[in-house]
Amino acid sequence: MKTPIALKRGAVAAVFIDLQEEHRQDPRYLVEGFGEILANVRRLQAAARHNHVPLYHWAYIVDLDREARPFHPLDADGKSAFSDKSDPLTEICHEVAPAKGEALLVKAEASAFRSGPAARDLKSVGIEWLVVAGVWTEACIDATVKDAIAKGFRVLLVKDACGSGSAAMHQTGILNLANRLYGGAVTDTEGACRLLAGESVTAWQVEGSVPLRFTFENAAELYAEL
Repeated sequence: MKTPIALKRGAVAAVFIDLQEEHRQDPRYLVEGFGEILANVRRLQAAARHNHVPLYHWAYIVDLDREARPFHPLDADGKSAFSDKSDPLTEICHEVAPAKGEALLVKAEASAFRSGPAARDLKSVGIEWLVVAGVWTEACIDATVKDAIAKGFRVLLVKDACGSGSAAMHQTGILNLANRLYGGAVTDTEGACRLLAGESVTAWQVEGSVPLRFTFENAAELYAEL
């Protein structure tokens, strides 16, 4: 259902996941509509900075020399098939890169909050809401959102500032998260920017158990209505 929400000043952080060059340059890992996603992320980042909301940026970096990964996909040279530590395409896209003083964190797994001190550090400074954007929706965004909820954060999922390998992958990923986004909400970039500015916005919040029973035929329509 859609209900009015507002974000408490001083209790919000903006989280950007894996907005790396490989998703627009590596033919194996292109994100559909990545240019539009980056444009929406830029709007979110500008709104966060203008309203003194802290920004946290994550990059996915795989270091197989430090951690053995059974069944991990490899290139012919034995390096990780994606996000290898030696690949320059793991750089954050320049137009959404961290500004001076903003945190750039490295993760070696899908979730930004599965391990490490990030969740504890955010809690320690009074953060309650996380505004989440990035890629891929059904993978690293899904894992990050679910772990954030498990650690007690409310998540504002910005649907048009996330993306995946296809519209279908992205839209069903958002719908699956919306069905279980307990304590949080789904909105678009416009709504998120208004919320970051201190306004009240009507946003999707889950009610009951798995209310979005989507099909192949109606998934895009339900996504558009979020």
